[in-house]
Amino acid sequence: MAEVKSDIEIARAANKKPIQEIGEKLGIAAEHLLPYGHDKAKVSAEFIKSLEGRKNGKLVLVTAINPTPAGEGKTTTTVGLGDGLNRIGKKAAICIREASLGPNFGMKGGAAGGGYAQIVPMEDMNLHFTGDFHAITTAHNLLSAMIDNHIYWGNELGIDIRRVAWRRVMDMNDRALREVVCSLGGVANGFPREAGFDITVASEVMAILCLAKDLKDLEKRLGDIIVAYRRDKTPVYCRDIKADGAMAVLLKDAMQPNLVQTLENNPAFVHGGPFANIAHGCNSVVATTTALKLADYVVTEAGFGADLGAEKFFDIKCRKAGLKPDAAVLVATVRALKMNGGVKKDDLGAENVAAVKKGCANLGRHIENVKQFGVPVVVAINHFTADTEAEIQAVKDFVASQGSEAILCKHWALGSAGTEELANKIVALAESGSSQFSPLYEDDMSLFEKIDTVVKRIYRGSGAIADKSIRDQLKQWEEAGYGKLPVCMAKTQYSFSTDPNLRGAPTDHAVPIREVRLSAGAGFVVAICGAIMTMPGLPRSPAAEKIMLNDEGLIEGLF
Repeated sequence: MAEVKSDIEIARAANKKPIQEIGEKLGIAAEHLLPYGHDKAKVSAEFIKSLEGRKNGKLVLVTAINPTPAGEGKTTTTVGLGDGLNRIGKKAAICIREASLGPNFGMKGGAAGGGYAQIVPMEDMNLHFTGDFHAITTAHNLLSAMIDNHIYWGNELGIDIRRVAWRRVMDMNDRALREVVCSLGGVANGFPREAGFDITVASEVMAILCLAKDLKDLEKRLGDIIVAYRRDKTPVYCRDIKADGAMAVLLKDAMQPNLVQTLENNPAFVHGGPFANIAHGCNSVVATTTALKLADYVVTEAGFGADLGAEKFFDIKCRKAGLKPDAAVLVATVRALKMNGGVKKDDLGAENVAAVKKGCANLGRHIENVKQFGVPVVVAINHFTADTEAEIQAVKDFVASQGSEAILCKHWALGSAGTEELANKIVALAESGSSQFSPLYEDDMSLFEKIDTVVKRIYRGSGAIADKSIRDQLKQWEEAGYGKLPVCMAKTQYSFSTDPNLRGAPTDHAVPIREVRLSAGAGFVVAICGAIMTMPGLPRSPAAEKIMLNDEGLIEGLF
């Protein structure tokens, strides 16, 4: 029996081509690529502008059931499908998010796929990559510094320092910084006030970069950020602080999407990285729309389960960017379904068809939810070697009973050869024109009605619960002209409820709204549900404990 190689061993053995050759596959001339070494490059804004007027290719979303410790493999399937489409003769590109250092050094590990369905250079992608996250962190914190500096030098705008809404960010999990007091130490350091940190991927600047169409749109959105309020509760904007121009300068290169490649040398855009549990969970609009002009098929993913990533992809990204997806893939594993059926992680190796059938309730809920948006969906069973024929057949039978099809995929072990059947099915769905995409709610609904609609129709809860102060805040934003914005639900990724331990397909649970935040520049209202945190903490044994350089100077433990 052949030795099974680890993901990082497979990635290191990759036969990478110069990034200019990858660009040629999409018709991007070398002069329009800004290289970062030999294997990654940014695509110039001038080239992207030249694509206006071109016809779009087909857009395919890859989403998943709720994540479990057993693993689902959404990114791996996204890469495998992209390679599979190229294998059957389609000109396909992949669009995914960049990895955040916080979860990489916390508990998640890398975010570039796995096995023989990976994007490379994997180590670069999971670390500093092309510096986009650092640029976002710096731009965000420049605004923070300029707010406190404005207050220090006389506060001409009349900011109520009790109502500064702009927190600081860093791209690391650090619970100690969730709530802080800044400007201590005397007169020279300013006026003490309560503040705090979020993780960079929760920054409104990240959301803006991922939703902006171009640099002009980026700068306008940055200017629209509400940073604080006066005593009379009128808003103070980023443009009032005069930070928007400098922030745009810091983000100029970060706005340009990054081009890399799969192990099979197919093009992949990796750009932007908002989390789906605390932000909108999709790669950048500029990367997706650029890929759609260059490829016949674009395979993109949305973070975590379909209740979060897919809902936000449809209701925020597609709504804002005018995108109309042609098909969706819902990723599941037999292992994860068994865990949803009540099996403990240590017992997942034993056949348990009954648990698979019980766990399929979670899968069925996600199928129903994706169909609510009018998008045809196929289920990809991401294969593990311990899966039995009876367990796989149980999933196929269940999905068939839901009016969809489940296809066994072996891309982790076989690369594109393991996704040919899925690729052919996606082509058939996309070419059929059966997609009748429509967002879940209309712009004209009230903000609370939008929140309640997501709770009832996607989470199957009894309704959203919010104090009068939160409802009043939403009404004030409506009166100020923000009522047509979509909502971005910040909720645990592990359950349809706000209880991360409640697996399967719970119904009639209440969803408490703890806080609401207006992201006026990004163009949505964030509803923070239950105990979700916008600054995660590290687990008891963080992944960072096992990440190191070996004697050969190679990175160990990152993946």
